[in-house]
Amino acid sequence: MKMQLGSVFLVSALLVGCASGVKLDDVPVEDRAATSAGVGTGTGTGTGVSIQGVGTGQGAAQSGVAPVTVDSKAAGQGPVGVAHVVFFDYDSFVIRPEARPVIASHAQFLMANRQRKASLEGHTDDRGGREYNLALGQKRADAVRQALSLLGVSEAQLESVSFGKEKPLSEGGSETEQAKNRRVEIRY
Repeated sequence: MKMQLGSVFLVSALLVGCASGVKLDDVPVEDRAATSAGVGTGTGTGTGVSIQGVGTGQGAAQSGVAPVTVDSKAAGQGPVGVAHVVFFDYDSFVIRPEARPVIASHAQFLMANRQRKASLEGHTDDRGGREYNLALGQKRADAVRQALSLLGVSEAQLESVSFGKEKPLSEGGSETEQAKNRRVEIRY
């Protein structure tokens, strides 16, 4: 009898110790600038992203997106001559207008190479708590993922993951240094 009571107490103590104070139903990030950049947030399970001025198909030549070339030596790296980083404003997951051609070039590369897959790695600066930054990094990666999907890339080719503030590009405390850490890296 004492053995059973001790086992029940031990299991109860373990369950209480494993409880987390993080509320998973709370929205960790509020997008305050969504309407000004052409990006909206949905009330459902995802975010709505629209990339205006970037097209695919016959009208793509007018968008200002350079054709993507694949160098056989750099085949593991993705499109040649195209940035692999999309930067974000502080406390935001809205895609900046200057990132649209970068995303469009990666979409064009992925659609031309349907066997290739891309990992979208979301990062934040070091301000804020760990859980908050992981959530913000995930929203940034998901925003780029959705933008690529809207341009025709298959969901099966994309994986979004967040590193939060765990892998900074820059250790400096200035705003310029912090801005380098607010990014999504596109890796093949």
